Amino acid sequence: MNDEPESLILRMLREMRAEMGDIRTEMATKTDLSGLRADLASEIRSLRADVASDIARLQVEDKKTRKELGEQIVGLRRAVMEYHTSVVGHGIILSDLEARVRRVEQHLNLPSVDPN
Repeated sequence: MNDEPESLILRMLREMRAEMGDIRTEMATKTDLSGLRADLASEIRSLRADVASDIARLQVEDKKTRKELGEQIVGLRRAVMEYHTSVVGHGIILSDLEARVRRVEQHLNLPSVDPN
């Protein structure tokens, strides 16, 4: 090579070439990707078979199991309704309380705490 001093651009290009070589060694090849694709397809087929067998098993189960499941769903619906009723009830109580506080403030000519 020359005895001339190395230019900054030439040095940077050489560093970039070295980094690109490192990146290429880490990149997946087409063979790697096709192997992954085959593995993924195999997993999907396996999952489909599992789901199909679960559905078939559920269809074959007796009425007792379905009845128990139905009772659990009814219990869950009841619990949600009770919770919803309770929450709505608290909202009504708070609204009534706010209205009463406003009336007391007006009666006593107090400034309203409400920012609106």
